[in-house]
Amino acid sequence: MDSIDSSTWQAVGVTLSVVGLVLSALLWKRRGAAAGLRAVAWSLLPAALGLTGTLRLVWQVGDLVVTWATRLVFSPVVWAGIVLAGVSVVLFGVSAAMRARGVGGSTRAAGSTAAAGPAKGVGGAGGEAALPTKRSSRKAGPAVGDEDMDDIEAILRKHGIQ
Repeated sequence: MDSIDSSTWQAVGVTLSVVGLVLSALLWKRRGAAAGLRAVAWSLLPAALGLTGTLRLVWQVGDLVVTWATRLVFSPVVWAGIVLAGVSVVLFGVSAAMRARGVGGSTRAAGSTAAAGPAKGVGGAGGEAALPTKRSSRKAGPAVGDEDMDDIEAILRKHGIQ
């Protein structure tokens, strides 16, 4: 499509607009002024695209989209990429479900096991060393005179955060 010069693209835009305006006049007579004016507005767009040089751009984008879609449908390599993307999405979903249920995480529970000592399986198959957890030296006790804080601290202790 690079062999077509800008004046040809302008002529194509104007021709499409003239055809659209003729159809707009017919639509105006059959359906009324509102439908006719909308058709006129649509009919003027090809001429505007041709005169501004964007008709060629629209054509090239359309051509590239059709080429891409054809390659998508007929290329086994592209289908392999789609399958890999699907497997990735499924794995993300499975890992999110596992995390939500507390399955498959580290062997160390967030609560009492973490405070008791190192996790089981430290330095296991992955050769990973346990990172020391820094605990506060103060004993978690009830907040002074605030019932809401007592509830929050109880929840935090239950989850092994405090």
